Amino acid sequence: MFSHNKRLQYTVRVSEPNPALASLLLEQFGGPDGELAAAMRYFTQGLAEEDPGRKDLLLDIATEELSHLEVIGSIVAMLNKGAKGDLAEAALEEAELYRSLTAGGNSHTQTILYGGGPALTNSSGVPWTAAYIDSRGDPTCDLRSNIAAESRAKIVYERLIAITDDPGIKDALGFLMTREIAHQKSFEKALYAIDDNFPPGRLAGMPEFDSLYINLSTGPGDVDGPWNSGPEWERLDGDEAMQPLDGGEGTAKVSLPPSQLETLKALATRTASDPDSDPMTGAELGSADAE
Repeated sequence: MFSHNKRLQYTVRVSEPNPALASLLLEQFGGPDGELAAAMRYFTQGLAEEDPGRKDLLLDIATEELSHLEVIGSIVAMLNKGAKGDLAEAALEEAELYRSLTAGGNSHTQTILYGGGPALTNSSGVPWTAAYIDSRGDPTCDLRSNIAAESRAKIVYERLIAITDDPGIKDALGFLMTREIAHQKSFEKALYAIDDNFPPGRLAGMPEFDSLYINLSTGPGDVDGPWNSGPEWERLDGDEAMQPLDGGEGTAKVSLPPSQLETLKALATRTASDPDSDPMTGAELGSADAE
């Protein structure tokens, strides 16, 4: 059950309209790392969660993400206010109105199609999609994905902060960016509150391969570090790295019933190529060198 509080979680102060900036800010409204995607990701995880602590955490943060959606949507709406009125009332000369609407991004689409309201698209006008939700129903997997999602969102907010000089917008975006940090910390605490949190899931890996590093990109630029060297790792380099890891031939085989084996042989015979042939082709007939 929801009850909407008409006060924003953080006050929005926009100095002047800027439809082009509004287009860029839509990345955090309807983009893959935006607030709606985060809210839907955590709501769906929380509804399926069996642990009462994680369920509470996920539903709390999911609800807060909706409040962040309201904040970023309000900024977008304020940035579009002037153009919205000018277009609706035809208040500007045609050339000036056109210039204001096509200042950058998809600001003209926002104004003409959505009337200046925040559209559920990313900054390029691509509609929001549930495909952004990458939950897998396992907390050790999903919490890691949530940590990564909060990290990506923080970086996007940093980049948005860098492209505006509006102090009120910078302040609000700074708040939203900071909440990404807080959520990341909560998700990480929840992950490490699970005793057996690595590897994700129930099954252990094959012990001969779970600490094996295979150096397959060789040449200048090879670097040793804790990610590929040291007592934790067994390592394969050179020719060893190019061999089948199971000790087999490295081929693909299947056992077919006799009837299918016969039809497969017939297919191979009928479609066999002749390596000694050199047929004239349409490309050769149409070339300038054809006789």
